[in-house]
Amino acid sequence: MANWSDPKAGLQGEARAGLDTGARDVAYDAGLRSYMLKVYNYMASGILLTGIVAMLFARGGAESPAATIIMSGGLLSWVIILSPLAFILVMSFGMHRMSTGALQVCFWAFATVMGLSLSTIFLRYTGTSIAQTFFATSAAFVSLSLWGYTTKKDLSGWGTFLIMGVVGLLVAMVINIFLQSQAMTYVISGIGVLVFAGLTAYDTQKIKSMYQYVAGTDMMGKTVIMGALNLYLDFINMFLFLLNFMGGRE
Repeated sequence: MANWSDPKAGLQGEARAGLDTGARDVAYDAGLRSYMLKVYNYMASGILLTGIVAMLFARGGAESPAATIIMSGGLLSWVIILSPLAFILVMSFGMHRMSTGALQVCFWAFATVMGLSLSTIFLRYTGTSIAQTFFATSAAFVSLSLWGYTTKKDLSGWGTFLIMGVVGLLVAMVINIFLQSQAMTYVISGIGVLVFAGLTAYDTQKIKSMYQYVAGTDMMGKTVIMGALNLYLDFINMFLFLLNFMGGRE
């Protein structure tokens, strides 16, 4: 019997393969959108919690807990100021050993102590200028994060440069504690805005790319929380550096 194949059968097979590929792409895109939405929801909720805690802790002005505990100095003030860093270290180095639930608790605790630590901005700046800076930061963050999500450009090469920028900022800020130079403060703030603007786009693309490795695994929930933490830090730092320019003093 001669070997032959039905061309219609071949075409039907190709069509089914195309449909299967299309269905997988649609499912992947839907899963990615859900994943990124969770990241943004965690991040936004964390910022909201931080803002509420900060406002409540600063309520009362000179008689507020923020004034009497943090601005007056002392051991407790340092505990409050350094607590956010402690939570970041615990979450960063312990995420593989911690359960998703424990990581969630750490994230909300971090957002709370961050609110306590940042409460003094309501004593140093006017509420109007804080609100204006917040909305300016939000607009910049949304634009930068959207670009990081949609761009075809590979931003992975930015990582080393941006981390070096963060280290340089920390060193400059420590030096300026002793110099107390207003001009240097503005220079640091300007560079800080640029560095964290770049990190916003970089981290967004990195979080997006992680989805293909964690989708359907136990690590997905943890990756969502850590991604939200990274974007939270990008937003807060960009906000604080902008506040040095836009903040009206009380």
